Amino acid sequence: MAKKPVSKNHNKELIGTILALITAVISGFAIPINKIFVVGIDPTVFTAVRALIIGLVFLFISFVQGNFSTKSFKKVSWKPLLFIGFIGGGLAFLFFFTGLGLTTAGRAAFLHKLLPVFIAVFAVLFLKEKIPRKQGIALLVMLVGAYLIFSATIEPAAFWLNPGFGDILIIGATILWALESTIAKRTMIKGETNFIVSFARMFFGGLLLFGIIILLGKFDILLSLSAIQITNMLISTGILFGYVLFWYASIKYINVSKAAAILLLAPVISLFLGIYWFGEPFPLLQMIGSALIIIGAVVVVKIKSQFSTGV
Repeated sequence: MAKKPVSKNHNKELIGTILALITAVISGFAIPINKIFVVGIDPTVFTAVRALIIGLVFLFISFVQGNFSTKSFKKVSWKPLLFIGFIGGGLAFLFFFTGLGLTTAGRAAFLHKLLPVFIAVFAVLFLKEKIPRKQGIALLVMLVGAYLIFSATIEPAAFWLNPGFGDILIIGATILWALESTIAKRTMIKGETNFIVSFARMFFGGLLLFGIIILLGKFDILLSLSAIQITNMLISTGILFGYVLFWYASIKYINVSKAAAILLLAPVISLFLGIYWFGEPFPLLQMIGSALIIIGAVVVVKIKSQFSTGV
């Protein structure tokens, strides 16, 4: 009996799912590592330098790939790209890393992974994506898991000085990233490449953050960074580059709501690394929440994206 040929959509689904899983692993390691780095560096300076470097790298890739040329440069959708950069590559990063310095890596990771819930809402509203019932149930299970972890109260300590305010900033950053990811998906549907979108997110965000540095009179902090701080920022920049590269590549192939749900595997990694590296508390509610998120993510990974869109 002849084997049934593999469809093109099946290949896209597989590639997109694998890329999203790689993104989740990178994200899981990124938050605890950045927790170490951001404690000793001003968060505005930290995020600005990383964003601008990565933006320039993606600009170079775009030119090499032929995405930018004399003719195509004028056809680029600059308005949504500027919006993506300012909110996703600028304000969201500023909120997140300021919050990360105030709360635990485990809490920050799980609150950040409310991303698929916010993305699902925006994707339905702006992209007309269809959320299958099974995926909706899985998202609710994940949301319950995140709520249980958020409900586990902790006392302030040296590495988490103000968990409550830090949590609020993390949630604010997550909402901005959800809106940015939805607009990015819409922009790619209309023809822009994931490399150009990645360039816009990081480069324009970096410019905004550098403007904030100058307005706040913090430029001298940038000039006084130690060799260790510069090394830490470069390591963090490499990690972020991998995250952005695989994330935008994944949502090119599968629904943004599904890709974001797969990212919910990341906080489980972050939680255990936070416990191992920082001695962060791990109450029973966090254990239950972690289990629910893993269960929900496994369900979502097996769901096919419904590519019909109203864009």
